[in-house]
Amino acid sequence: MAATLTAVPAHSDAGGARPAVLVLPGGGYARQAGHEAEPVAEWLAGLGIHAFVLRYRVAPDRHPAPLEDAKEAMLHIRSGAHGLAIDPERVGVLGFSAGGHLAATLSTAAVTGSPRLDVPEAVPNISVLCYPVVSCTEDVHQGSVDNLLGQAPSSDILAALSADLQVTAETPPAFLWHTADDAAVPVSHSLRYAGALLGAGVPAELHVFPEGRHGLGLAAGEPGAEQWPALCADWLARAGWTFPAASVQQARVTAGAK
Repeated sequence: MAATLTAVPAHSDAGGARPAVLVLPGGGYARQAGHEAEPVAEWLAGLGIHAFVLRYRVAPDRHPAPLEDAKEAMLHIRSGAHGLAIDPERVGVLGFSAGGHLAATLSTAAVTGSPRLDVPEAVPNISVLCYPVVSCTEDVHQGSVDNLLGQAPSSDILAALSADLQVTAETPPAFLWHTADDAAVPVSHSLRYAGALLGAGVPAELHVFPEGRHGLGLAAGEPGAEQWPALCADWLARAGWTFPAASVQQARVTAGAK
C-alpha cells in the first residue's frame, strides 16, 4: 500500500509562515492507529501549528520503506508545495510507539541509501516521542522489529536503527513521555533516548507517569498521563513554536474534548 499524507491546517488567524509537525501514528509497523493520527493533528492545529498525518508503509513492506516515506514527507512539507505557509526552519515530528521509532530514526538521520532522501532537510528541527520504541537491541519490542526488518536481521542494522545509539550533538531536541508500567514498550526506551540526548548536550524533556497502558494517544481522562498535551504545548511554546498562554489552554481544552 502506498503512503498517504494528509494536511490539517493550523486553526489560527495569525498571518505569516507557521511551524509544521509531521504526525506518525503507531501500530507496531503492522498497521496505523487512528486515534494517534487525525485527532493528534487537530490538537496541533489548535495550537496554531500546521500538521501532516503520514500513513507510512508497514509490513509486509520492510525497512527502509517507512523511513523513505517519512523523509519524502519531511521534504514535501519543507518545500511548500502543499500550499500552506510553512516556516522551513520549524518543521518537527511527533510519533507514537512504532511511529515514535520512525520519528527517532528520522531525527538521528538513519539512512535509506537514497542520496535524494538522505539529506539534512529530511531531519526534523524537534521531535515529540510518545511511548516510543527506541532500541532494537535492548528490551526489544519484538513485533515492531520483526515487522520492520523480517527474521534474523543483522546486528549492524539492529544497531543502526537503535536511535539511542545514533544520537549526536546534531540530533534535534526532544519531548518524551511514557508510563512506568507500559507492558508493551518498556519505559527504558524513553530513558535511553533522553539519556543519550542529554549526554550529547542536546536539550530533552522527559515525563514518566506512574500508570497507564500502552497506546493512550491524547490520554484524555487518564490520571497523570492526561497532562502530557498541556506539558508538550508548554514545551513548544518555550521553544517559540506557539504562544504560551494560548497553547497551554488550548491543549487542555482539546485533549479534554477527546
